[in-house]
Amino acid sequence: MLNSQLILNQSISLDEWTFVPLPSGNEEVKKQAGKVVLFKLTGESLPTELQIDETVIPQTGKIIVPLSVYLKNRDTLQTRLKNNEIALWIATHETLDALLFSEKDINVFPLIAVFLERFQDGRIFTIGNLLRTRHQFKNTLRAFGDVLQDQLFYLKRSGFDSYLIKAGKDVHEALKALQSFSDPYQGAVDITEPVWKRKVR
Repeated sequence: MLNSQLILNQSISLDEWTFVPLPSGNEEVKKQAGKVVLFKLTGESLPTELQIDETVIPQTGKIIVPLSVYLKNRDTLQTRLKNNEIALWIATHETLDALLFSEKDINVFPLIAVFLERFQDGRIFTIGNLLRTRHQFKNTLRAFGDVLQDQLFYLKRSGFDSYLIKAGKDVHEALKALQSFSDPYQGAVDITEPVWKRKVR
């Protein structure tokens, strides 16, 4: 089903991509010092090999697959990749190293999405900035998951141009949040020069 909770290029849009989730892993959620913390019950990294192997990849349509699943099935997905049917999603605890080792040009992907399970730190901003600046990703960069309205303006500044707004939240209010500040002071991905260089005094 097309999702109308998507903002793309500062407009409300329909989502033509199907998200491919990882199966649930052997994890436990606890509270620690007032924060919700995800504890692994095994010594394996996340996602586990079992999760990767059990991920169901739809055979047709445009799909956003986990990075680990793409890497495991890279050879079989090349035809669909060339047809612009394969996009990637990565979690904020993952690094870009495996992706960069696998692909000489990450612009083969029409979309890369970054999944924020719970907002606890600024890694999503760092990932966006790295993809846009150091690694020169030119295509759609999407934020999804626990994306809060007051983060949207800063996600835009970090290079994101697509945001999947959580069900139950007002997508129109989220759209307004992208314009929280009319003329940001610092330089960033979206406007590289600081305001003192842009303004004639």
